[in-house]
Amino acid sequence: MKNIRFIILGILFGIILSKAEVISWYRIYEMFKFQSFHMYGIIGSAVVLGIILFSFFKKGTIKNYLGDKIEIEPKKKGFYRTIIGGIIFGLGWGLIGACPGPMFILLGRGVLSILIVIFGGLLGVLLYHIIKHKLPH
Repeated sequence: MKNIRFIILGILFGIILSKAEVISWYRIYEMFKFQSFHMYGIIGSAVVLGIILFSFFKKGTIKNYLGDKIEIEPKKKGFYRTIIGGIIFGLGWGLIGACPGPMFILLGRGVLSILIVIFGGLLGVLLYHIIKHKLPH
């Protein structure tokens, strides 16, 4: 397997998120009730790390696995779609208690009820694909 390093990196990332309690429903609940800084600290540090990595992408210091420069296309400006999309994402995250990444970590830890959530997420993606040409972009 040529890309085994990516599987190992994904497993390591899952273990780190699990040990940091990022996949804990209670930690997510605390965050949405503004009772703990734990998740805000993790999200904030991820944003700072993302800003640093993006600056390296733009300089060409970090390249993709093929050795090519990473090009990031600028996103279209859109206040309402960002706000509406963020509200939908946040409501789903709050109701379910998991965002997309930790859903698969929970599945790997044996929480089989998360399959319902994963199925719902995939159904939502399919629905969006079907109606996206009718939506204002």
